[in-house]
Parts: sequence; C-alpha cells; structure tokens
Amino acid sequence: MSPPKLLSVHLIILLSAFTGPANGYYNSRWAECIYSSSDYSDMVYIDGYYFNKYLVVQFNSTVGEYVGFTELGVRTAEALNKNTALMQQERAEVDRFCKHNAQGFDSAVRDKTEKPNINVRSVKESDGKHPAVLLCSAYRFYPQRIKVTWLKNNVPVTSDVTSTDEMPNGDWYYQIHSHLEYTPKSGEKISCMVEHASSTKPMIVDWEPAIAQSERNKIAIGASGLVLGIIIAAAGLIYYKKKSSGRILVPH
Repeated sequence: MSPPKLLSVHLIILLSAFTGPANGYYNSRWAECIYSSSDYSDMVYIDGYYFNKYLVVQFNSTVGEYVGFTELGVRTAEALNKNTALMQQERAEVDRFCKHNAQGFDSAVRDKTEKPNINVRSVKESDGKHPAVLLCSAYRFYPQRIKVTWLKNNVPVTSDVTSTDEMPNGDWYYQIHSHLEYTPKSGEKISCMVEHASSTKPMIVDWEPAIAQSERNKIAIGASGLVLGIIIAAAGLIYYKKKSSGRILVPH
C-alpha cells in the first residue's frame, strides 16, 4: 500500500459585480487536481463555477463533461458540452495542468519530508458499561497530508473512530490524533497504521495493553511472597549446616 499523498493544486479566479454597498453578486471559479497515487494514475481534474458560494456547473474529468447543479447550471452545461474545442481543452487539463504541476510540487516536497513520531496509548479503560478508548497520536511530521487507520487483527476499523484534522505546531510541522472506542476481547490485536509521504510503506504501531492495577497488585504480592519464601529457605539451610558442622557422631 503506497502512502497517500492526497495533495491538491488549486486555482481560484474570483469575479465580483456589486450593485451597492450592501447587496451584490459573487461569482467564483475553482479548479483543482486531486490524486493519491505516486504515478498520478488516479488524477482527477475538477473545474467548478459558483454563484454566491453555491455550485452551479462543474466539469469532472472522471465524468468527461460538464454537469449542472441548478436550473441555470443544467442549461449552461448543455451549452458547454456542445463546444467541442472547450471540451477537448478541459479533458487535456489532467495532463497539461494537473500532472505537470503535481510533479513539480512532489519533487519539492519529497526532499523535505519528516517522519511522524507515533504513540498509541489507552485514555479510558472499560468499566463494563462503557467501551474503552485508545488514542493514536502522530507528531512532528511534514508535509501536512497523512492518513491514520485503526486495525483489529490487521483488518481496518470503519466505525467507532474519531480523528482530528492535521493541526500545525507553528514550526512547519504537524500533528494529528485519532480515538478508537472498543470492547476488549481476549487475544485481539489492535494496531494504529499511519501512511505518510515520508515513508514508502505504512508505519504500524501495535497497542500493548497495560496491566490493570488489581492485576499489578496480585503480581506484586505473589512476587513478594516468593522472595520471602526463598529468604526463609536459605536461612533454614544455613542454620542446618551450622548445626551439622558442630555435631560429633559416637559409634554404637
């Protein structure tokens, strides 16, 4: 599994036409490239037009044509899709605009990656009525995009997971935290898998359950008893040897 890059290239063109100080119209265009594979085979080009922040019409390279999202957008999409030259240009943007820029961005970032420090710990133990909660934290990584996945017996968990966004540390590095609610089961293996551009393969950290306090007390008492028993046995052996060395045997 290759690390997800999930980088995007954005081009925003803003056009405003105001009719007065209080009222106006806001038109915008947002062109973006989204991909996750290192060979750009899954590259998607999206070109959307918005009116007052609502999407009106959009071109998606996976669809291959414009799609309208409002009554005006549907009519606009029909007209744009009949423009052969425009359609050829839009379909070519995957290579001309997306892949070309992605190669430049990736080469600039790849030499500056920093592997995350990963920690898995328990933040809440199960009390029988409520599930336990584990926390997987990744610190000081760069670039920003990262993917955190919980595994149960090496199978991805798709429920009972909440994660934060990538949060900046203020020093060019980032951090992210993910919580997992679960009910402990005997023999179950729980791991946190982190995928990032700094590593060619997923980084997996297994959770090692801490022994409960009651169990630790039992172990401590048992160990103390064992040590005390050894001391008493050793003292008895020493006493026996001393008594034996001072005894005179008289033949009958």
